Amino acid sequence: MSPSKLLGIPENFSVHGADVDHILDVVHWFMIALFVGWTLFFLYCLFRFWHRRNPKASYEGVRSHLSSHIEIGVIIIEAVLLLGFAFPLWADRTDRWETVQQLDPVRVRVVGWQFGWTYHYSGADGKFGRHDPMLISGSNDLGIDYSDPNALDDFTSPILKIATNRPAVLNIGSKDVIHNYSIVPMRIQQDAIPGKEIPMWFTPVRAMETFVICGQLCGEGHANMVGSMEVVGNDEFMKWFDSQSETAKKANTKAP
Repeated sequence: MSPSKLLGIPENFSVHGADVDHILDVVHWFMIALFVGWTLFFLYCLFRFWHRRNPKASYEGVRSHLSSHIEIGVIIIEAVLLLGFAFPLWADRTDRWETVQQLDPVRVRVVGWQFGWTYHYSGADGKFGRHDPMLISGSNDLGIDYSDPNALDDFTSPILKIATNRPAVLNIGSKDVIHNYSIVPMRIQQDAIPGKEIPMWFTPVRAMETFVICGQLCGEGHANMVGSMEVVGNDEFMKWFDSQSETAKKANTKAP
């Protein structure tokens, strides 16, 4: 039985998500055990030290060291969770980063702003063009420098579209304040910090449509900062990608 599923966690759609769910279940079982144990102890204290059973106060204090042993046991279990579950998962994700970059991942710049997300694709050449905040305007909300030849086939999208069974590398950044890009069904999230681009990666295993949210309080419109993500088959993705890239190149190439 999975406590996480009983509490309503969405179904997992990523390769690494099963490991995350396992950690969540172990932590939930641990917290349930603590809750039951301390609740029983609380009820015992209510009964044991009821004022009618103990009309006269005792100033001797607690002589048993049972609570100290229990606290040490809790610390040991927490250390096991950190060293035996969290660190190995983190190490596995870190060690595989070099391999992922050799698997022709889908690369997307994800830029947060109050209160939405914009996605920047590199186009068919696989190279992102330069971008400069000074170039941001009503028609160029990411400040892409179209004088750079690498930017001619770059295009932006209001939704994130990626392919199944193909790694996706998202460079997370922000135009204004700190946001957090969170995809719950993929079991991944990353802070979006102004002036930085931090990569995060995952591999979707099935086609789906879902929402992405901002997991960091970023202003009065934070609750409405919801984006869309679509995972499709690789053939369908490439057809869409090539079409968007070709259209962008025609629009950005100046006639002689």
